[in-house]
Amino acid sequence: MKAAIIGGTGVQQLPGFELQQELVLTDEVHLFIGRLEGRSVLLLPRHGKGHRLPPHRIDHRRHVQILKEQGIQAVLTTAAVGSLRPDWTPGTLVLLSDFLDFTRTVYTLYDQEVVHTDFSEPFSPLLRTVLLETARELGIPLQPEGVYVCAPGPRYETPAEIRMFRMLGGDVIGMTVVPEAVLCREAGIHYAAVSVVTNLGTGLSDRSLSHAEVTEVMAAAVPMIARLFSGALRRLQAVPL
Repeated sequence: MKAAIIGGTGVQQLPGFELQQELVLTDEVHLFIGRLEGRSVLLLPRHGKGHRLPPHRIDHRRHVQILKEQGIQAVLTTAAVGSLRPDWTPGTLVLLSDFLDFTRTVYTLYDQEVVHTDFSEPFSPLLRTVLLETARELGIPLQPEGVYVCAPGPRYETPAEIRMFRMLGGDVIGMTVVPEAVLCREAGIHYAAVSVVTNLGTGLSDRSLSHAEVTEVMAAAVPMIARLFSGALRRLQAVPL
């Protein structure tokens, strides 16, 4: 199964990734072809090379179209998130299982025809199983389920919004996963996301939110993410097409 990794905030590269070729598709879209611990994989930085794109300017549709053109069948991704739960503190890894969509844009590959895509299982059961089994094998602490709230950004949320999202059943909040999940499902690509809690949501702590704090926590989590994804890629090699 040909796989790709979409690297979110703080994930321009991964430990153990050996670059073989860099494709500059546009000024904002770079695709790195290489191997992670000896396993072939494509790496697509979500925010562009050097993290230059804010979340509302990411061309998610183009990203997914490119991955489809490259023959990608499975996407593993990272997401920096705020926690809506005081017990999920910075550094917690969460395997997303569902989402609430509060974006203000319709993301679809079907603008000219009527297609209603099923989302009874928002994230790939196959990839979720592979990631859970890999985490157990490697002793990596991973919350097995989590509801992701997708906000449009680029600002952080207000205390009242955080309270509302928690009341609606959200566990973590971010700005980018839902468009990818929708578009990958429409493109027939398996998709799963591991979120990294980088901060408590606004109002759940006395600290003001900052992007520097987010990138610092992500940097500390990247080696563990690399181990998890490398092990998952090993398992996916045995999955029949």
